[in-house]
Amino acid sequence: MRFRFLRFAAIAAAMVFTVSAQAVEYNQVNAAASQISFTFSQFGSRVYGTFGQFEGTLDFDTQNPATAHAALNIQLASIDAGSSDANTELQKPAWFDTEHYPLGTFKSTSVKALGGDRYLFIGDLTLKTITRKVKVQVQLKPESGIGVFVGEFALNRDDFKVGEGEWADGVVSKDINIRFRMVAPQR
Repeated sequence: MRFRFLRFAAIAAAMVFTVSAQAVEYNQVNAAASQISFTFSQFGSRVYGTFGQFEGTLDFDTQNPATAHAALNIQLASIDAGSSDANTELQKPAWFDTEHYPLGTFKSTSVKALGGDRYLFIGDLTLKTITRKVKVQVQLKPESGIGVFVGEFALNRDDFKVGEGEWADGVVSKDINIRFRMVAPQR
């Protein structure tokens, strides 16, 4: 009888270990539960803003992150920098020129596991037809069948010709801190 119990316990433990070691996959970014925000300094004060409209795609397997793909399309006219005057100004040609360049895009080119549910996403960020490679450290926070991908990086606005002309003098900080929280269901 004791032998049967030990055998059963060993099989049960093996099954639990196998289930917990299985890959978890995430896709279908839920834009309504996700957020893209930014901060910058203007006249020495910290300014906070968000982009309200974006679409993301994600194909992420925790057991094989090197095969992951992520993409993001941001409607730049959905910017909210805290006031209607600022929002209108940021859509003008000196800034995002949303009439001619309505989208900002990110497409991953590689993903590396860093350990502890942290990953390095490398990809191409495009604003105003200018593409630059960016590296973004991302933390995966699994929550009840949902993957929450949180990350941030600094964007130099001069690299994308954002804030030219009278705005190039440093009234607005050159570095813009971009933060995001992308939510995707477990598959």
